[in-house]
Amino acid sequence: MSAISLRIDLETDGRIGPGKVELLEHIASQGSISAGAREMGISYKRAWLLVEDMNRVFRKPVVTGKKGGQHGGGSELTAIGLAIVTRYRAIERAAAAAAAPHIAALRAEIDGG
Repeated sequence: MSAISLRIDLETDGRIGPGKVELLEHIASQGSISAGAREMGISYKRAWLLVEDMNRVFRKPVVTGKKGGQHGGGSELTAIGLAIVTRYRAIERAAAAAAAPHIAALRAEIDGG
């Protein structure tokens, strides 16, 4: 199976790619940076550094802490964090659709087409 992997280099001297977007998705679904990191198999420190880098690039927090309660605190995506995921996945779908005939042609060359 062929796939496209996109990394977007931003003017702010930062980048967003599949790893950071996946981390944001895991934070959203798991409710914490540490649980999101575990889902990806990376350290909490690495996840925190990635979140901090995104906060620097976008100049507003992409992840925010939740107040503690019966089950403790946690983290959730801000509106910007949600927008990053949504926009990145839309770009990814558009790129895959645009590239599909070219990928098929490459596959044909590999298969001796």
